[in-house]
Amino acid sequence: MDNFQIETAQNVSISQKTAGIGERILAFLIDAAILISYEIIVSIMMGFLNLENINRWIYASIMGLPLLLYFLLWETFWDGRTPGKAVLKLRVVKLDGSRPTFSVYLIRWLLRFIDITITMGGVAVVSILFSGKGQRVGDIAAGTTVISETSRIGFNHTILVDIPENHIPKYPQVTVFKDEEIQTIKNLYNSSKSKSNYNVIISLSKRVADVMEVVPEEKPIDFLHHVIMDYNYYTQQS
Repeated sequence: MDNFQIETAQNVSISQKTAGIGERILAFLIDAAILISYEIIVSIMMGFLNLENINRWIYASIMGLPLLLYFLLWETFWDGRTPGKAVLKLRVVKLDGSRPTFSVYLIRWLLRFIDITITMGGVAVVSILFSGKGQRVGDIAAGTTVISETSRIGFNHTILVDIPENHIPKYPQVTVFKDEEIQTIKNLYNSSKSKSNYNVIISLSKRVADVMEVVPEEKPIDFLHHVIMDYNYYTQQS
């Protein structure tokens, strides 16, 4: 699983984890199972209701349109996710940090016929493995990739962090916070970073700086990281 860096318009750098090829294949298989189930259920219902002889265009629309538009509509209206991606906690994002538009999802959808349908997924697999940012051809054309939002249980769920030996504390004012407050800051920081909520990071940075009565010299995301590290440094010294 590769990491890549997003530099937003607000000058905030965010590190993201690209989804692994196995995760993307499994998500696709889940979506395929949903589509197959739909076809089977609809076929049984139409047979039960004796609707096999209805207008062939209506029949083709009922059976074919969901298969054709499934990925385009789900990703457009569910923030870059399909049911399969949601189960695996995957999401389509823009490499520049902006919110994907319908045209972006449309490009990905059009090119999936080359990536996946015509080549049985061969082109997609090769492209994802060698693009460096987990991109199939549709992603490269649309300027997107698929990220993993899976959280790991550990230090991220406590106020504790690993402090490098060369860490130089900068903000002794962090001791104005209580453990519960720094835990809330850390949780919000980690959550916002993983979900690319840059505005939340900026607002949180301003609020923390106001409480500490300091003027940060770093970018908002770096400032919050330093605050969390410094809190651990100073509280572990006492």
